[in-house]
Formats: sequence, structure tokens, C-alpha cells
Amino acid sequence: MLQVCLNGARAHSVPLTPDELAVAARDAVAAGATDIHLHPKSSSGQDTLAAPAVAAAVAAVRSAVAGVTIGVTTGAWTGSTVERAADIRMWTVLPDHASVNWHEDGAEQLAEALLARGVAVHAGIFSGTSGAARLRRSALLARVSRILAEVVPPALDVGALLASLAGLEPPVLLHGEDEAAWPVLRHAQAVGLDTRIGLEDTLTLPDGTPAPDNAALVRAALAS
Repeated sequence: MLQVCLNGARAHSVPLTPDELAVAARDAVAAGATDIHLHPKSSSGQDTLAAPAVAAAVAAVRSAVAGVTIGVTTGAWTGSTVERAADIRMWTVLPDHASVNWHEDGAEQLAEALLARGVAVHAGIFSGTSGAARLRRSALLARVSRILAEVVPPALDVGALLASLAGLEPPVLLHGEDEAAWPVLRHAQAVGLDTRIGLEDTLTLPDGTPAPDNAALVRAALAS
């Protein structure tokens, strides 16, 4: 699986509106992406889990790429645990999956809210955090559909991150941020793991030049 991460928490140089996300998703899928991760935005361009914003973003992208699975963030920067769980319960258009960063407070509460709505949970495990250990202890481990193993600078030890996940059953999607994005993507490809690329993870192509859009990053990933 090659997931495209369309925008992330960035507020500039990425698709923000539902229409922009739809165009970006369509072009990225045409380039070869097989799954989509996005961050719904408020009118001011900030990440949000509010039901109207999630509905608008997911519906627009789903219309543009029918049949392609779509996921959203639930990161702690979008609100308190109570606020995010309440937002999830109010969603009127459901994504297929959502990422839950397991090192963040309230991860299990958010995962339970998602599972109650029928939304698959992808557990975000960041390098240099307690996420893997907390996931191993979690009563929800068996209900996690995928592990998003994320190499976050300056903790760039891919081997240590993967070792922390050894023996866990959910499939692993391995990716990196910023200067780790391309080296980690190539490592994932070399060892046969799912991976992702997109403007959330990097704004540059492998040669260091600015990426014009998500589709260009997807094409570069498939050519690696």
C-alpha cells in the first residue's frame, strides 16, 4: 500500500479546502496512491475534527476517488480528549479509518469512540515515544487494524522503531517526516512494508527540489 498524506497540520503550501483536497486526492490516486490520509480544516485553516469539516472533506474526496479508502487524523492538537471524542460521536460522514497517536493522552478513549462508529483504528507509533509499549499493554490492541510507524526527527533509528513493534499482529505502515521521509520510504520498500508519502511528510522531492504537489511525490515514491 502506498498511502498519500495530503496536507497534515501545515497551513500553507498544501490543499486545505474540501475542493482542493478532492483535486489533490484525484491526482495522487491517478499517480498511483492506493489510500488517503488527510486533515480536515476549519475555515481558518486549522486542523479540526468538527463534524461539518470532516463531512465536507471526506465527502468531497470520496466523490473524487470512489472506492479508495480515506482516513483522518485525531491528533491531540485538534482539541482535548473530551472534545475530540465528542466530535467523533457527532460525525455525519464517516472516514474509513482514523489515526490515533498512541503516545498521546486519551488514545484509548478516542479509539473506543472510533470503533463504536465503525471507523477502523490505525495506531500511530512515533519514534522516541512510549507509544509502542503503551500499545502492547492496551486491551484494544486486537482491534487495531494497522500500525503507522513514524520516524520523527531527531529520533531517526528505523531499526529501533521496528524492533519495538516486533511480534505485534497488525500490519505496519512505515514512514518518516521531513529529512527522514525519503530514506525511510526507501527502507520500507526494501523490507516489503506499506509506506506513505505526501505534503504532510515532506515538501521536497528526493533531489531536494520543492514538490509541486502530492501527485509528484507519489510518482517519485513509485520510481524510487
